[in-house]
Amino acid sequence: MGILNVTPDSFSDGGAFFDPAAALDHARAMVAEGADLIDVGGESTRPGAAPVELEDELRRVIPLIETLASELSVPISADTSKPQVMEAAVRAGAGMINDVRALGAPGALEAARGLGVPVCLMHMRGEPRTMQAAPHYGDVVKEVRAYLASRVDACLVAGIPRKRLIVDPGFGFGKTLDHNLALLSRLGEIGDLGLPMLVGLSRKSMLGAITGRAVGERLPASLAAALLAVERGASILRVHDVAATVDVLKVREAMRLAPSAA
Repeated sequence: MGILNVTPDSFSDGGAFFDPAAALDHARAMVAEGADLIDVGGESTRPGAAPVELEDELRRVIPLIETLASELSVPISADTSKPQVMEAAVRAGAGMINDVRALGAPGALEAARGLGVPVCLMHMRGEPRTMQAAPHYGDVVKEVRAYLASRVDACLVAGIPRKRLIVDPGFGFGKTLDHNLALLSRLGEIGDLGLPMLVGLSRKSMLGAITGRAVGERLPASLAAALLAVERGASILRVHDVAATVDVLKVREAMRLAPSAA
């Protein structure tokens, strides 16, 4: 999943693709590099980010989704928590909803039920503006798993089929470095929910904390984290650096298929 942030303030590439022409060019490039789908977001969810008004988010993403859906050969995902944006995005051609609030906003469950597209449910403790203010868990993996299980149940009760659901443990969303490392180490426990898992570790601050590298220097760490996530059951990797991640996965797949030594 290639990341396409059409925001002025995302943590890694804020402003780089705010211009529609730049965003379209970047989407084309990511597909050429091997992206299987493109995730379009018009509201930053980085720590400390301020909310975006509905009309601003619609203006940022809907014309772009229309263009991408008509031109690209891969599905488009709408990264949003607002039911109005979900509905407009699917009408514009989006084939998936990626919601950091796990359909928790008023009306989101009902909107998703009627849209008939896959939905990714992510775990987040608190809100972007406050989520990194001393987050605390007893057992982060058990609590994240329980939250995701409860949101899956809410979807089923609302009439959203299980086959349309994906889960995301939400690395960096209301979690310390130790919490994130525990989640990565025990990712299989999230996989035990029996649903596809989306994981977003690309360029995250946890990698900066481990390596001491600035955001633009975290590619090797991002690739290592991506490989560890796949080995632990991740089905979808949400990444900034598509070509390099595809290469890593090609090497892994070649090793998986290689005949055993005589």
